Amino acid sequence: MGQVENMQKNAQAAEQNDRAAHLTGEMAAAKPASETPRTDYELLAGRLRRGDRTAAEELVDRYYERIYLFMRAVGHDRQISEDLTQETFLRAWYHIGQLRDAKALNGWLFRIAGNVSRLHWRTRKDVDATGLDGLGLPLAGPSGLEGASGHEDVVRLRKAVARLPRKLQQAIVLHYMEQLTISEAADAAGVRQGTLKSRLNRALEALRKQINEQ
Repeated sequence: MGQVENMQKNAQAAEQNDRAAHLTGEMAAAKPASETPRTDYELLAGRLRRGDRTAAEELVDRYYERIYLFMRAVGHDRQISEDLTQETFLRAWYHIGQLRDAKALNGWLFRIAGNVSRLHWRTRKDVDATGLDGLGLPLAGPSGLEGASGHEDVVRLRKAVARLPRKLQQAIVLHYMEQLTISEAADAAGVRQGTLKSRLNRALEALRKQINEQ
């Protein structure tokens, strides 16, 4: 139960951080361009949009493991996860011109991954999702599950997450495991921030209920 309560506290803290980041972004936008240095992500996005193939290789190097683990975490088996990860990067390269805000590269790539995953599930409704066991997914970090009190607790929590409905599971994976901000996670899931927050709240309540019943 402690882990779930910490998740709720972290969700509230993340929301406050998102608001602060939004205000900071507005302040930064008001400054002259010369006062706002371009981030590494912006530089990489710029190179991608110019068709730089070394940038495409760099994108894969940076994100392959994270996208693969995302696919595994939302229920795809190893082979399908590898295939969908490759498809994600192919789509990202093909549609790089649609990335209008270079700062949003992180959320944009996970949105493509989410779309690829959803399309696969729609065409394979007869296939059961696999669990999270053995993935070694991070359940702690800046906005993660600092309350995990031991290996058994982490295992129980992973199993509980695996039993959530797919949309709620995706919200947990994006925000707590991949540590995307609320804004990025909502973008990746293709929903409004309010919808993402609602899914997180429902997921946390479901997790608390599951853990209390064990």
